[in-house]
Amino acid sequence: MKSAPAVSIPRLTVLLAGLAMFGPFSIDTIFPAFPAIAADLGADKLAMQQTVSIYLLSFALMSLVHGPLSDALGRRRIILAGLVVFVLASVGCALAGDLSTLLIFRALQGLSAGVGMIVGRAVIRDVLQGDAAQRMMSQVTMIFGVAPALAPVVGGWLLGWGRWTLIFWFLVVFSVFLLLATWAWLPETHPKASRISLRPKMLLWDYSSIFFSPRFQRLAAAAAFNFGALFLFIASAPAFVVDILGLGERQFGWFFIPMISGMMAGSFVSARTAGRISRVQLANIGFLCCAVAVACNLGYSVLAEAPKVPWAVLPMTLNAFGIALVFPIVTLEILDMYPHQRGSASSMQAFTGLALNALIAGVLSPLLSDDIVHLTLGATVLMLLGWTFWRWEMRLSKPAATSDMTASE
Repeated sequence: MKSAPAVSIPRLTVLLAGLAMFGPFSIDTIFPAFPAIAADLGADKLAMQQTVSIYLLSFALMSLVHGPLSDALGRRRIILAGLVVFVLASVGCALAGDLSTLLIFRALQGLSAGVGMIVGRAVIRDVLQGDAAQRMMSQVTMIFGVAPALAPVVGGWLLGWGRWTLIFWFLVVFSVFLLLATWAWLPETHPKASRISLRPKMLLWDYSSIFFSPRFQRLAAAAAFNFGALFLFIASAPAFVVDILGLGERQFGWFFIPMISGMMAGSFVSARTAGRISRVQLANIGFLCCAVAVACNLGYSVLAEAPKVPWAVLPMTLNAFGIALVFPIVTLEILDMYPHQRGSASSMQAFTGLALNALIAGVLSPLLSDDIVHLTLGATVLMLLGWTFWRWEMRLSKPAATSDMTASE
């Protein structure tokens, strides 16, 4: 096992989890403020949904750049630069006086928010391997999983204390804290001797070799569609919580806390079982949990006359549990396919997932969020697509590749 220079593994785990958190915080903290922002800026429901989709679209596009930059220039300086941009973008959102200005700075937030998550995954694989890498990836996911549950609750509290702009000032403070912590605690884990050239021709070649790899496409699609089943409800949270479940603007915790509890439990199990259960077996268990969850959710949605908590959200706990079992395994497999371009591989995987999430938030969510049956049908289809790509990978992978997935490095 390699050790990160000048930093302990527990501290690095907490720091990387925090760096991964500020992206989801930027999405979820403003959910309770949608009505207030819409009233203040004269926007309708569809326009407010674009504050999420434009953020995710810019997040997805820039995710293609974060990884290669970190492969060429080092992990630390790229994370620090991204945090600086995010701080400035959050200030711009807080000062926005109209919807167009808010959307511009939301896009700028999206351009910078992915740096911690994408480059952080490469950092994990820089310093650890095998079961140790799976444990840290799962631990980071477990801590990071607090963000979607905590963010709308914090947003609701802040909205109760002041105007919606207070939420963006909170993001400024949070990102400044991360900037200082990164400066103090994060070493450079990608030495100069291992860095790649920034020549466009070389970068294009690296990306084309990753993108057109059938195995990469199967693994990335399996993770993206499987998570997309849950993200459909996350993107539809304002309509799901307020309009469908009939809860208040400060009661988003009824939806997010059970869901994220499942994700944290799944991450904990993944970390504890690393080296004890094969990766393939653990991923299969995860997909099985997701299948049972969407089936239960669909059944309840069809039979219930008026969806209520906790029954409408409990299946998502199991869904999140299954996703947390699957995701670290698929991510490590992708990173291990490209030992010299881990940042680029992480970027391409992130782009695949984020592009799908942007489509879900900008197209599927507005179309389906008017009815819980529509939402659960959409989630079921997305989960089945993820499982199909996973089974396809299991059938087509060579025995050597399969044995790599079942063995510790």
